[in-house]
Amino acid sequence: MLKLRFGNRAGFCDGVSRRNFLQLGALTLGGTLGGLTLGQLYAAEAANGLGSSNKAIINVHLSGGPSHQDMFDLKPEAASEFRGEFRPISTNVSGMDICEHFPQLATMADKFAIIRSLIGSTGAHSNYQTHSAYDQRDLRNAGGRPAMGSVVNKLQGGSANGAPAFVSYNGGSPGYLGAVHKPYEPMGGSLRLNDSLTSARLDDRTNLLGQLDTIRRNMDTSGQMAALDSFTQRAVGVVTSGAVADALDSNKTSPKDQDRYGKEGTSFLRARRLVEAGVRVVTFGWGGWDTHSGNFTSLKRQLPRLDQGLSALLTDLHDRGLEKDVTVVVWGEFGRTPRVNMSAGRDHWPQVMAAFLAGGGMKMGQVIGSTTKNAEYAKDRPIQFQEVFATLYRNLGIDTGRAQLIDTAGRPQYLLDRRDPISELV
Repeated sequence: MLKLRFGNRAGFCDGVSRRNFLQLGALTLGGTLGGLTLGQLYAAEAANGLGSSNKAIINVHLSGGPSHQDMFDLKPEAASEFRGEFRPISTNVSGMDICEHFPQLATMADKFAIIRSLIGSTGAHSNYQTHSAYDQRDLRNAGGRPAMGSVVNKLQGGSANGAPAFVSYNGGSPGYLGAVHKPYEPMGGSLRLNDSLTSARLDDRTNLLGQLDTIRRNMDTSGQMAALDSFTQRAVGVVTSGAVADALDSNKTSPKDQDRYGKEGTSFLRARRLVEAGVRVVTFGWGGWDTHSGNFTSLKRQLPRLDQGLSALLTDLHDRGLEKDVTVVVWGEFGRTPRVNMSAGRDHWPQVMAAFLAGGGMKMGQVIGSTTKNAEYAKDRPIQFQEVFATLYRNLGIDTGRAQLIDTAGRPQYLLDRRDPISELV
């Protein structure tokens, strides 16, 4: 029996729990599902020109707020209570220094860019902003702003091979787009049909469910049946496509890959496999970065692991010819205080932070922006979250100057208020 979970723990507006599971077993697609059949959904996608792009985003959220001045914006000339314990090291790009605990990344700085002057953090312990570019309060009455993966699901749809558009291991609200565009959240298990259930029989059963539930779906005004239609399509697509199932199967990982990425780098490897399988947006949270105390002790463990997993990912994307198609972004919800506190930690600091970008055909090997002497404020070239998102959408082939979506009140909404990508990167 396979169990797949979609969405977060909270309930839908009509009381159906998002913790309900979609079950694929020997007899049925679990629960009462209805509406469009798998074939009908694929036909609708094809009619709308969906499923043709191979561009992808890997969005890595460093949960808790990573210490920007101990990773990518070290201040060796600052007083000891500001500069901390770590020292910068040179990279293979002249004048571009990063933390000493990133020795592997230092050898490939020509393959990434660092933004040192990212501003506009809402200061909340939440990944909402790194999913959507907005504050959680924006358009709240209309359902909120959708995550990038949900926007991509709406505008571009899943891949032709059945891969879902949006796979997330750390949530992501569909906002005003509705539950149909929630992320697919794998929950483990064997993603294989049992011996008595072929792909053809599974599709027949999906068709039958669609026929039985057509009346109920047509009467439904909550959108829940449409959401379940999409969940059915994604679940069946994952199981029958093979490629996505293989990407999610840890048993398919070679010992060589496991060794290169490291035990803590599994999420980076899985993300690479998912975008290779056709997923357009993959998001996951990595590590714990809320270092109010013991900041340097914690980072001495965290940074080498991040160095290994992230450098392995960049190497693979380059070696497999994916560096122009796949964009990697690594960031958190805010930076950390310039002054080290009495517990050898750094507290929350939303005034400025750093972001790491790679791939997507962008101009790499550069640092964008700078901060003041203690890394407390943006000094040159402040960059807003929405500018980063405009760049990410551009890399996916989505024109933020033209693309609009309709919210729950029937109003057209641009994807972003700031719609120009970062000029230095494009």
